[in-house]
Amino acid sequence: MPWYSKYLTFFEKPFDMVPASVMQEIRENMKSFQSPAPLASVVVIAHNEEKRLLSCLWSLSENICDFPIEIIGIDNNSTDKTSRIFEAAGIKWYLEEEKGPGHARSCGLAHAKGRFYFSMDGDTLYPPLYLQTMLHELRKPGMAAVCGSYSFAPEEGYSAFKLKVYELFRDIHSKALSYRSPEWIARGATLAYVTAIGRKVGYRVNIRAGEDGALVLGLKKHGKVTFILNRKARAITGATPLREEGTLWENFLKKLKKEIRHIKRYVATQEVYEDQESNLILKADRKTTSR
Repeated sequence: MPWYSKYLTFFEKPFDMVPASVMQEIRENMKSFQSPAPLASVVVIAHNEEKRLLSCLWSLSENICDFPIEIIGIDNNSTDKTSRIFEAAGIKWYLEEEKGPGHARSCGLAHAKGRFYFSMDGDTLYPPLYLQTMLHELRKPGMAAVCGSYSFAPEEGYSAFKLKVYELFRDIHSKALSYRSPEWIARGATLAYVTAIGRKVGYRVNIRAGEDGALVLGLKKHGKVTFILNRKARAITGATPLREEGTLWENFLKKLKKEIRHIKRYVATQEVYEDQESNLILKADRKTTSR
């Protein structure tokens, strides 16, 4: 049975369906992840993730690691029970009123105490040795950041076998791309970096998407950025992004055509983030409230 099967029990289900015994278990586990002097800060951002956030926190609460950690939640102005779930899990959280992943991640970075920063999403599940595996790579000399990998949870229309085949090709592409252009394969849900360098570079808050890649573009100027395919650091998320694009074959063809158009990424290093007008956010004010 896959490690994530347990956490999928309440994935995509209302928070009120979660038994009190499960919440108590998570809350007790989380006490071990609230160090006042953490080596690493684990920051989970969420916007209207009531049906997925609990599974994410449950998986994190059962991570096995031998270093002090703090887990912080960032509610990105949700209108559902996202903040209530952070409260129920017993972790410190902050309200970021300005919508957008760049704002939410900046909020987490501002409050992080750890020397290392784990960027995470509230709709993603993390394997038991995720934190330890990622940090082992990040603590190597000269490292600035580590990009982890991810898989999609099987569901109707997306069998485990078909997903593995699709992800095999995607992983090969990502590994090849990571040598010259890691910014194109970085995902905010599976990224860890040196906090001080991250603060020096900063997140873009005036773009709708791509804040993680823009950050990595800056991070690689201060140290090495590596991409690891270790299954111990392979997260799981829902297949919604795939469904929105069609079948797996349609997803594969779209990705293939896109990469052919941008073949230079594999051999040339990008120096400046190229903005697209459709991705820009004109207003970039931030409002943060502690909870």
